[in-house]
Amino acid sequence: MAALDSLSLFTSLGLSEQKARETLKNSALSAQLREAATQAQQTLGSTIDKATGILLYGLASRLRDTRRLSFLVSYIASKKIHTEPQLSAALEYVRSHPLDPIDTVDFERECGVGVIVTPEQIEEAVEAAINRHRPQLLVERYHFNMGLLMGEARAVLKWADGKMIKNEVDMQVLHLLGPKMEADLEKKFKVAKARLEETDRRTAKDVMENGENYKTPGYVVTPHTMNLLKQHLEITGGQVRTRFPPEPNGILHIGHAKAINFNFGYAKANNGICFLRFDDTNPEKEEAKFFTAICDMVAWLGYTPYKVTYASDYFDQLYAWAVELIRRGLAYVCHQRGEELKGHNTLPSPWRDRPMEESLLLFEAMRKGKFSEGEATLRMKLVMEDGKMDPVAYRVKYTPHHRTGDKWCIYPTYDYTHCLCDSIEHITHSLCTKEFQARRSSYFWLCNALDVYCPVQWEYGRLNLHYAVVSKRKILQLVATGAVRDWDDPRLFTLTALRRRGFPPEAINNFCARVGVTVAQTTMEPHLLEACVRDVLNDTAPRAMAVLESLRVIITNFPAAKSLDIQVPNFPADETKGFHQVPFAPIVFIERTDFKEEPEPGFKRLAWGQPVGLRHTGYVIELQHVVKGPSGCVESLEVTCRRADAGEKPKAFIHWVSQPLMCEVRLYERLFQHKNPEDPTEVPGGFLSDLNLASLHVVDAALVDCSVALAKPFDKFQFERLGYFSVDPDSHQGKLVFNRTVTLKEDPGKV
Repeated sequence: MAALDSLSLFTSLGLSEQKARETLKNSALSAQLREAATQAQQTLGSTIDKATGILLYGLASRLRDTRRLSFLVSYIASKKIHTEPQLSAALEYVRSHPLDPIDTVDFERECGVGVIVTPEQIEEAVEAAINRHRPQLLVERYHFNMGLLMGEARAVLKWADGKMIKNEVDMQVLHLLGPKMEADLEKKFKVAKARLEETDRRTAKDVMENGENYKTPGYVVTPHTMNLLKQHLEITGGQVRTRFPPEPNGILHIGHAKAINFNFGYAKANNGICFLRFDDTNPEKEEAKFFTAICDMVAWLGYTPYKVTYASDYFDQLYAWAVELIRRGLAYVCHQRGEELKGHNTLPSPWRDRPMEESLLLFEAMRKGKFSEGEATLRMKLVMEDGKMDPVAYRVKYTPHHRTGDKWCIYPTYDYTHCLCDSIEHITHSLCTKEFQARRSSYFWLCNALDVYCPVQWEYGRLNLHYAVVSKRKILQLVATGAVRDWDDPRLFTLTALRRRGFPPEAINNFCARVGVTVAQTTMEPHLLEACVRDVLNDTAPRAMAVLESLRVIITNFPAAKSLDIQVPNFPADETKGFHQVPFAPIVFIERTDFKEEPEPGFKRLAWGQPVGLRHTGYVIELQHVVKGPSGCVESLEVTCRRADAGEKPKAFIHWVSQPLMCEVRLYERLFQHKNPEDPTEVPGGFLSDLNLASLHVVDAALVDCSVALAKPFDKFQFERLGYFSVDPDSHQGKLVFNRTVTLKEDPGKV
């Protein structure tokens, strides 16, 4: 009878009859579950809802310390613990805190008691997870591992209900991908996946021998392919041709450095040529300063384009090909507005099947300015990998172009222009970042639709850095809010900023080479880039001495009637690289931190009874008198000196300056506090809320030895014991300005 009562009790808790019977076979578990249910009924009454019952079963089956049963049941019955993650946290807490009494405040904090997770928070967390994996989702669709999305959302919202997260994932994925299609229902074979990954690991050099495009996976072969490849080889002579195709609407950043190195470097390694082609198809956002800056940065990195070209060079040909697409029934004029074209799985355009003759007349009318902006577009008839249907080829823009003026009021899009410009220039390897993989089939489709030479598109992973923002829009926000001065502020990772900070181009190229070329996106720590900078500057930056926070030192027994000229090696490790001369006078300046009136244990620099050597002079100074001001602050020191070889060797040698130049020194730290300032899970308030307010410290009255007096902007030095520094363009005849490039030693916590 007791067994029947227990069976009824257990099923009332939400257990299936089979599960209840299995539980009854375990006497210890049965007894603990009965006790838990009985105690819960004292709070909830005879009826316990299924969700609470399942939690009670989880408690009874997993709790090892039975002393804590009543304590935990009270939290479940009162609904303070109402989810599986909370129960798991509670069980872990009592396991790791076996002694009485339990700190209830700490327990509740660790178990999320009182934490409310709103549907809006779940929606935002799921949306962020989907955005991180959007390119892969759009390619793999319903074969994608959705558990990854749920896991990332759960990591952000530890106490959220798992079912609510799953439901939100299902809903948002359905909204993004649309209903499942036949291909989505096919089983995903592991062998095929392995082959895909093997293909993805290949480098651009493995893509093909020149002229063998048709052997590339996914390449579309038409009846015209072999003849077109033959003509291509006759024109190029089998030469490798690449291109670096930036948009002239912003400044290049560290990610572009990888693209420049890959495109120019691959061509150079294979005795080929590389074009610098400006994708100038959006006159609204293009400025002359960006064209100039991009050319400067390519040259600064040490590369010379075979030819500088512009997409606008080919506007006439591109227009003629658009007309041909219409004639072949592969493009049409559409009047849907921009908002109607956004997203995926949009409805087909009602004008998709309009007569070819009508589209030809309307496209000509677009060219003649008879439509307002947004009133008409030319669209191509294809579906891209990401599900985007009929991408736009031409749109109306009444903005004068920097090169063609008012000749055109219609401009081609990237999807239309990119592959055709590659074809015109007979590019052999169209190297681009991974996000363009979704456009690969449209790349092949368009060239084949027009029966023109079709290059091969090959994707590689982007290069990103932690603690950095490189988005053009976000850098503009940083400038607008005054967080940084401009695009070349040394705290940014634009190439102009890195140059201004003093990063040598060789170091950036070496960094890109170390990162290598992979299909996976690479996010690196800034200190790895800094290590490359140190490697170069250690061999190229001559030494000098500078004092940031100075303390005046008077040598009372100076060994000469006037100042001495001291020969200082430019590179102490290799004196064959020459010397520079600095004065050594009775008054010198040292770093204030190199003196301690009451030193702590281990302090080896100047103190009472503890002399120090002055670098390069051959002299040792010993403290005789400390001069203090009215406030008690040390104003100067009086010391005596002796030859270094005339007594015991001091514990330390310090840098100094005498008859120095006054200069400004700018000390930089990382601009953001978190590794991923754009990640809402890491920085919920947005990247502007993550600014490091101590990212710039200006020393207005630093002192530097006179050997740098003739330094020019971008000249680089190692200030002994301080770091590597570069002359800033703000310098003027009256005062030099130095930017600290990097410290002497690696510090992973700083940039």
